[in-house]
Amino acid sequence: MSTEAPPPRRVRVTSPKAGQRRRTSVASEIDAQTELGEVYMRSLIRSQLRLAVGVLALLALTLGLVPLLFATVPGLQGARLLGVPLAWLVLGLVAYPLLLGLAVLYVRRAERNERAFHDLVGPR
Repeated sequence: MSTEAPPPRRVRVTSPKAGQRRRTSVASEIDAQTELGEVYMRSLIRSQLRLAVGVLALLALTLGLVPLLFATVPGLQGARLLGVPLAWLVLGLVAYPLLLGLAVLYVRRAERNERAFHDLVGPR
């Protein structure tokens, strides 16, 4: 009787599910800086840029045209309301709430864009 152990069994090591494609997440594509990840990042940057240009255009159309309005309409140049020039009232009472409103609009829309991007990229 021998006390010798039986020889170890041979085991073949292969990759799991060799026939199937490995699933990758969008976040890993972005981290790896692949072409697909660059497409996703460009889409986010493009949407944020489109939003910024839109808000800037709205600002230019509202506040940017006020000096032009006062320069072209002769009755507005010397107009006074309660002893204060109308141009000062427009700049003091209209401009700041408009700027604040545009800032709130921009932040909300930018956050919405980022949430949509996170929903696209985030864990499933």
